[in-house]
Amino acid sequence: MPEGAMPTGSAPASATTADEPRNPFIRLDARDNVLVARLPVPAGTSVPSENTVTREDVPAGHKIAARWIAKGEKVLKYNTVIGYAAENLPPGTWMHSHNILFDAVEKDYAFGRDYVPTEYVPAAQRATFQGIVRADGRVGTRNYVGVFVLGNAGGTAARRIAGWFTTERLADFPMVDGVVPYVHGQGDAVERSGEPLALLHRTLAGTIRHANTAAALVIAAGSEVDNLHGFLRAQGIEPGPTLRTLVIGETGGVRRAVEAGTALVREMLPAANDVRRRPVSVEHLTIGMQCGGSDGFSGLSANPALGAAMDILIRHGGTAILSETGEIFGAEHTLTQRAVTPEVGRKLVERMEWWLRYADGRDTQINGRVSPGNNAGGLANILEKSLGGSKKGGNSPLMEVYRYAEQVTTHGLVFMDTPGYDPVSATGQIAGGANMIMFTTGRGSCFGSVPAPTIKLASNTPMYERMKSDMDINCGVIIDGESTVAAMGERIFAQLLRHASGERTRSELAGMGRDEFVPWPIGVLA
Repeated sequence: MPEGAMPTGSAPASATTADEPRNPFIRLDARDNVLVARLPVPAGTSVPSENTVTREDVPAGHKIAARWIAKGEKVLKYNTVIGYAAENLPPGTWMHSHNILFDAVEKDYAFGRDYVPTEYVPAAQRATFQGIVRADGRVGTRNYVGVFVLGNAGGTAARRIAGWFTTERLADFPMVDGVVPYVHGQGDAVERSGEPLALLHRTLAGTIRHANTAAALVIAAGSEVDNLHGFLRAQGIEPGPTLRTLVIGETGGVRRAVEAGTALVREMLPAANDVRRRPVSVEHLTIGMQCGGSDGFSGLSANPALGAAMDILIRHGGTAILSETGEIFGAEHTLTQRAVTPEVGRKLVERMEWWLRYADGRDTQINGRVSPGNNAGGLANILEKSLGGSKKGGNSPLMEVYRYAEQVTTHGLVFMDTPGYDPVSATGQIAGGANMIMFTTGRGSCFGSVPAPTIKLASNTPMYERMKSDMDINCGVIIDGESTVAAMGERIFAQLLRHASGERTRSELAGMGRDEFVPWPIGVLA
């Protein structure tokens, strides 16, 4: 494997073989000069595979030098550069951000060089799920009524309207999953024209038109810079039986607006409830992939296992959206090399260059330093985090690159430009058409989403056991040597179909998602 390449979809050898059950460390590639601790390892512990001992205590998910590494030498994980030795490092030395220098790494974009067309499963043999088919042919996985605000000024009214529709009051509408508010902090605080306002509008419009949105009420205060009717006209949205509007300034104030809005939602409920699930091909599934609270195991278990599941989905005609642009920095060449065309690969590089300009001089992780949680979990810098995070994309070819909240129309693996902040990133993916979210985490996460539900995958067993009420799947069994990446990919795919068919995820059962609608606030002005 050439320098800069990265294996995706294969299990760490020592995590799945039985001949070294007592080795506390995992070797990811024969050419690596570091090993990863599968559990907390005290100083003086023997490392049988390297004929050495640990020189310091090593936290779970962190690295040690597998051999002597000279000052300035490349540090290799996945046979890929994750930094440079800050000093001479004897075998057994704990290696982390204190002795791994972050620096620019030369990347070979090689646009499309490794593109291999997907071998699709014949249409008649593709997997199915129980979907909700809309009149225009789109397929939903959930059935929500949304109360949207054009600007933040309508937030109180939206929350009160949605809050009126308790489980008891929806008892006569069993096919409606809930009435939820979509409140955000923008509106008059963005530029009057240009990308910030266009981004907000396409996020709102994409969520209103989403296949999981059965009906919508759109609220405006009446004084917004971007008026309600202008927004609807520009987005091609027509009011009708399942899309109603309300202007607070024209109804006599917030109290009367809440009364009027509640009545409008009640009128839409019978039509929203008039749906049934039926078998449909998984080509109608579009999955937004997220990772948050990553640790040193994320790139070894949950991320590659999700990548394996997405490879299966794509072979069956489905779509997977990889995002979080700043969090693939240093690994973007692994995507451009398998892009369907050079033009698609260049789109990704253009987005990365935008982020580098935007973050220039700022204390952001694209400039090297990851979050405290990522760092404590064993990730030394953004290069190491990106190499693990990009594994969510599996081995499928990159078919298209989209801007934030643009409608995803291409099947297969695609990329959407988003920040790394999970609520903002997932909001853009859902607005673009994702009807399920799959979220990997190593440190734990309390994230949920509507109208597309979130499935959470734990990277390690201890965290899964601590947060069972929030985690759907334990990928830590890969680290424990009880499963493989390929086997977990099959399991994830099977569970995805169950959740897409209506089985509730842990985040849904916990009532999460109503506060995680966060359009990207790019260009917010004081």
